[in-house]
Amino acid sequence: MTALLDAVAAGVTIHDLGQRFEAGMPCSPNHPGFRLALLRRHGDMVRPDGGSASNELIVTGGHVGTHVDALSHVSHDGLLHGGHDAHEAQSGGRFSVHGTETIPPMVRRGVLLDVAGAHGVDILPGGYGVTADDLEKCAVHSGVRPAAGDVALVRTGWARNWSDPETYMGHATGVPGVDPSGAQWLTDHGVALTGADTTAFEQIPAGAGHRVLPVHRLLLVDAGVFIIEHMRLEPLAEAGVSEFVFVLAPLPIVGGTGSPVRPLAVV
Repeated sequence: MTALLDAVAAGVTIHDLGQRFEAGMPCSPNHPGFRLALLRRHGDMVRPDGGSASNELIVTGGHVGTHVDALSHVSHDGLLHGGHDAHEAQSGGRFSVHGTETIPPMVRRGVLLDVAGAHGVDILPGGYGVTADDLEKCAVHSGVRPAAGDVALVRTGWARNWSDPETYMGHATGVPGVDPSGAQWLTDHGVALTGADTTAFEQIPAGAGHRVLPVHRLLLVDAGVFIIEHMRLEPLAEAGVSEFVFVLAPLPIVGGTGSPVRPLAVV
């Protein structure tokens, strides 16, 4: 504890890895978009001393903006991670197992796997599949590889398109992402959580339509590895950071399938 406090006192750099939440930001059509409305405005009610307050109503899905997937988010052949029956678990309108409240707060070693950087480009092509060989190349290139219990973040550069929702969602071009071999590489290294700077932690080919999600199955259902999507990884890449302290505190939404988050990298 003393060493940690001394390190903080000496000065640290905090990289914010979350996108800002605002109406009109990129959002999958599978999820309700983010909305904010002021329900009370300054002046609607004024206290005797002249004070006034404003507040808002926020409407959003659990998988909108930068968010973490709970293990209840995906099932395969009717089963959740650990063999739990998905139909039984979701009865009553919320999950009785693997809800968002079961995602622990995290302060862990984080590793950036900068695939775009390892390829010498700013952004990987739409629809590109990030393979196990790509991730191994990143680890060799940076000299840092994930170990058991770590957090591994995969940079494709695609977040540079965040301000253009149509391009970012990749309907015409597809979206780069980890393929099944890459997911297996991550689980072989024993990561507890992984994330990326794209709309889904998957390779999405152009025109894929109602696509299958093999990587979500491999990570969430088979391995019990949490996933963060819609991340901002440019700050880490621009600073040349490959290893950091990763901090995450999901909202403890009982029975939910995901939570908006603001992940941090502390260097």
